Order: sequence, then structure tokens, then C-alpha cells
Amino acid sequence: MDKKNALRAGAVTAGSTLMMLLMTSPALALTRDDGDDPGPGLSVAETLGLYVAAPIVLFLVITGLVMVGDKSRKTAK
Repeated sequence: MDKKNALRAGAVTAGSTLMMLLMTSPALALTRDDGDDPGPGLSVAETLGLYVAAPIVLFLVITGLVMVGDKSRKTAK
């Protein structure tokens, strides 16, 4: 009975995904809208800093704060 339910769930998921893909319209990104004023692009260094370095630094800061809070709680007991 589990295979039948799994097959049904897979069919429903595949069907709904297919319908969503068929019903979406293209973004039409080549056509500019009224008031569309894109800014200057990012350089390679800015892109790496924003999407690679900043998340790593943020992760390390949060990890450090959690570790400091955990150590202070262990020593207080």
C-alpha cells in the first residue's frame, strides 16, 4: 500500500509542477518598463564580497556569539 501512496504523491507533485511551469509567462526582461532605471553593475570584487565574504563573516560572528554564550553558561553552573 505504501508504493501506491508514494506513486500517487509523485504523480500529484509532478503534475502540479508541470502545470505551474506551463502557466507561467516569460519574464520579458528585454522590454524596459516605464520608469525602469537600472543602476550600474557590480564589479567582481564587490560581487564576491557581497555574496561570498559577507555571509561567511556573518556566519562566523553568529557562531562566535553562540560559542561565547554557551561557554559562559557552562562555567556558571
